[in-house]
Amino acid sequence: MINKFILILGILLSVNAVFAADNVSFIYINGSNYNDLKMKNWYEKRVNKLHPVLRKRFLKNSYLKKVYKEIGGLNIKESPVIFFWGYNSQKDLDFVKDKLEISKVVSSSGAYLVRSLITQCLHDAIWVQKQHNMMPVLDELNKTVKKEAQEGNRVVLYGYSAGTFVTYEYMFNKLRYINLENLFTALNADEDFLDFVKQNPRKNTCISALSADYGGLGTMSSKGHLLTNPNREMLKQNYLKLDEVTEEVCAPIDKVYGVVNFASPLPLFYSDLGDPDYELNYYNRLMVKHILENGIAMLTINFKEDPLGFPTSKNLTIKDIESKLNIEIFDPSGIIYDNSCVWSKRMFPFAHTAYWNARRSFSNAVVKSLVNGYRFQYDEKYQKKVIKRNNKKSEL
Repeated sequence: MINKFILILGILLSVNAVFAADNVSFIYINGSNYNDLKMKNWYEKRVNKLHPVLRKRFLKNSYLKKVYKEIGGLNIKESPVIFFWGYNSQKDLDFVKDKLEISKVVSSSGAYLVRSLITQCLHDAIWVQKQHNMMPVLDELNKTVKKEAQEGNRVVLYGYSAGTFVTYEYMFNKLRYINLENLFTALNADEDFLDFVKQNPRKNTCISALSADYGGLGTMSSKGHLLTNPNREMLKQNYLKLDEVTEEVCAPIDKVYGVVNFASPLPLFYSDLGDPDYELNYYNRLMVKHILENGIAMLTINFKEDPLGFPTSKNLTIKDIESKLNIEIFDPSGIIYDNSCVWSKRMFPFAHTAYWNARRSFSNAVVKSLVNGYRFQYDEKYQKKVIKRNNKKSEL
């Protein structure tokens, strides 16, 4: 069974040319409370200590070692790529701190302490979630991804804590999963415009390219769906230019190999994605379909002691995902896998920042989750074994 799994995984990875042809860059994205030079230096030191351990675990894993030996080796770059967005929120944070000092005079010491902790821990997470703050961060991240792509590298995005908001929004806004004919059909465009789209086909694009800031095809409504430009002639003109905009603002094709979210509070801040009436879920379904059909690995790794490490979802088979999201997935080769039960061997107050110190535990969990994610999705016997075990647990 192990040899069969290795053969399956080898075929999947060689078909997508994941590690055989290109080097792979790990891009690390910071979380909250990294606003000044001291914290930036602290973060960079921790990344530089973690990356060699993580890279070594990939190279030494027995499953992956056999697979990659057959397809040209595992070419993870020795140096990490650090994407830092902490300075961006400093001005707003200073404003809040000024107000905090005012409250110190009129509040009890306990209330002031709670306010201070909330400011330090949550300000950046709230700041970066706001769209007018998030979009410039995503554009800068896309420049980093494009630079790596131009150098012949694929990328894996490692989002820590509030950095998981950045990885999610990057995938949502920058991946090219929008088929324009399907989109305008879903938007109930009139026959005249649909005929125009069919007569002038364009490449798949991303959410960013459609926006008023770039492609000018429309803007997202408060309910989460695209409202098209009401000026019909301008809409058509902008549509014809869309391929150029797509190349400029969307992620490069086939260069995002995967995402590893860790210490993730994503479900807490994006709980509206569970609302079936929220129309933005239309695009989320397309994103999930794109991930699974294009060999992308999306992992969530949380220490079980981490109070801010929220499981993203129950691990589902492809059939379950199709049924739950009402989509059809063709020739799947990617994975979406959650492992939120990793022991950090740290007390819970310190577990959220322990990923940088418990480097071996975290690195082992990443590699194990990648392997088990593929096994769960594409090794039928292993899948049945896991489902049977989970069913027994749920009965207890």
